Amino acid sequence: MTIHKRSLFLTAIILLLGLFSTALNPQEISAQAKDGKYIIGTDVTFAPFEYQDTDGNYVGIDMDLLKAIAQDQGFEYEVKPLGFSASLQALETNQVDGMIAGMSITDERKATFDFSEPYFESGVVMAIAESDDTIKNYEDLAGKTVAVKTGTTGSAFAETLQKEIDFTINTFEDSANMYEDVQAGNSDAAFEDYPVMAYALKNDRLKLKTPLDPEPGDKYGFAVNKDTNPELLEMFDAGLINIRANGKYQEILDTYIGDDAVSEASDIGFFGLITENSRELLKGLGRTLLLTFVAFFIATIVGLILGLFSASPNKALNIIASLYVDLFRGIPLLVLAFFVYFSIPQLLDLRLSAAVGGVIALSLNTSAYIAELVRGGIQAVDSGQLEAARSLGLPYNTAMRKIVLPQAIKLMIPSFINQFVITLKDTSILSVIGIVELTQTGKIIISRTFSSGNMWLVVALMYLIVITILTKISNYLERRLNND
Repeated sequence: MTIHKRSLFLTAIILLLGLFSTALNPQEISAQAKDGKYIIGTDVTFAPFEYQDTDGNYVGIDMDLLKAIAQDQGFEYEVKPLGFSASLQALETNQVDGMIAGMSITDERKATFDFSEPYFESGVVMAIAESDDTIKNYEDLAGKTVAVKTGTTGSAFAETLQKEIDFTINTFEDSANMYEDVQAGNSDAAFEDYPVMAYALKNDRLKLKTPLDPEPGDKYGFAVNKDTNPELLEMFDAGLINIRANGKYQEILDTYIGDDAVSEASDIGFFGLITENSRELLKGLGRTLLLTFVAFFIATIVGLILGLFSASPNKALNIIASLYVDLFRGIPLLVLAFFVYFSIPQLLDLRLSAAVGGVIALSLNTSAYIAELVRGGIQAVDSGQLEAARSLGLPYNTAMRKIVLPQAIKLMIPSFINQFVITLKDTSILSVIGIVELTQTGKIIISRTFSSGNMWLVVALMYLIVITILTKISNYLERRLNND
């Protein structure tokens, strides 16, 4: 490949990644490209503080407070729905400018982040199954299992209590699945922030109760990275004072946790979930397919090159391919996604959108497996054919291109189809860095409806239908190629 062609190829890949990032989620454009607009990380499965309503808007106490303060102070922002743990890491690595997600102000977090003045004081409460009469106090938890949500005040309280009372802790990433675990009998109790639990219990689907009064809790604060964006923190504090003075603050609280507040979560059946959330589900599916096709396209090019390196008589190329395959097959995709999205930007002092980070991680992982498929396909062709072509005077590259590769491709097609299906399913892992694909869409809907059983059935069927259709299409193409 000439230098000119190589430059055009690299430019095309960069443009493809940029278009992919925008198409996958317009909210994931880097803040550096938008002067004066702050990127705010949040969790969107923590009602009533932040969640997504049926219209796809991010609402809740935190979201409404942020909106009111931004209007009061005249700054612009974009919400980045990463989840609590991922938002913390994004804030620490300057992938986002600030974070608001029902985040407790603790001494440990103060060492890493700067906090606003507290905007809410919470408490921790224990919930048990409605039919359970065996747990009346904390001592009754001895020998039992307790569910908590990672990174929350409830989790910290349970860990402190565990030092005095012997029980097992099950950790979950979102509240809805934690509640479901208690209702299913897998856990005996759950610890949750009191306003979150009170809001959830307004939904008739949750057969839970709180046998004890709430414990004194921590104070919530808006956070920025240490010694970073002090002007944003100052504006948040100033705006908080103003909206408290003009009554907007209390109006927001009354909307979600006042006496007349009503949980948006409702008892929705299987078909009701599909009808009410079809638009969001289709958007999530579209992002999943787009992520899969782009990542697989890039991975196929890289994997083909590395596969040829592996089959080459050149030892140096063999070593390069072997090192690449061993490295990226040996790192779990989840770890690779975190490294690409959080560690690399921190090391290189840059911002990377979740879309680009996700496609890079998925491409690196998939290309390592495709490289092995290519190597195996080439080696499956009788080596005598290459030797015969060389003996007739054909150069190595021509013999590979004209004789070996056409046969190897036919042998590799079933494996390629299988790898494509695996790549599609692996996209669900990338929800941990904030890509709202099909699995993350399901989580967001569950946080609002508390219908985890039906929702996961809907998501599973969508994956099954799409994978079945793609497999049938691929099998048809395979038959056509084999008949040519």
